[in-house]
Amino acid sequence: MAALLAAFTLGSLTASGIADLAWAQAAKGASGLPLPRFVSLKSKSVNLRVGPSVDYAVSWRYLKPGVPVEIIQEYDNWRRVRDADGTEGWVNQALLSGARTALAAPWMRGKGQGVLVNMRREPQSNANIVARIEPGVMLHIGECTGEWCKAEAQGAEGWIVQTEIWGAYPGEAFK
Repeated sequence: MAALLAAFTLGSLTASGIADLAWAQAAKGASGLPLPRFVSLKSKSVNLRVGPSVDYAVSWRYLKPGVPVEIIQEYDNWRRVRDADGTEGWVNQALLSGARTALAAPWMRGKGQGVLVNMRREPQSNANIVARIEPGVMLHIGECTGEWCKAEAQGAEGWIVQTEIWGAYPGEAFK
């Protein structure tokens, strides 16, 4: 019985390792970069299309550079993206940038006055507040620790709790 249990456990670990490897491979797009991932819009006018080609209709037009979007699929030179409101469509990769931006708590827009995101001097919950950011304000992200992101918005610079932005995954660290 013990030998059977050991064989089952070893088999489970091996299958789990294979599944993890398959997931890691499946989590990369045709570009070799991970999916999903956050990027930003490079141009001040970007068409969001219903399919991966200029032959497809434009469903939305973004008119501001730097808007964060999440790449969820790749096809040739086209990227299927999702914005903070959940709108999805296809954008040519030439119109996307690896520069990291984020939106301050976009899910809190319209929740009333006084709903603000604190930007702090240091990545600590008891650090001095340097700015109070309205939900939906765009931030330029310099780095994230997995818990905090160093951000700049409208001349203010400081640290924001990572779970209070849309543009970096919880636990994601980068410089």
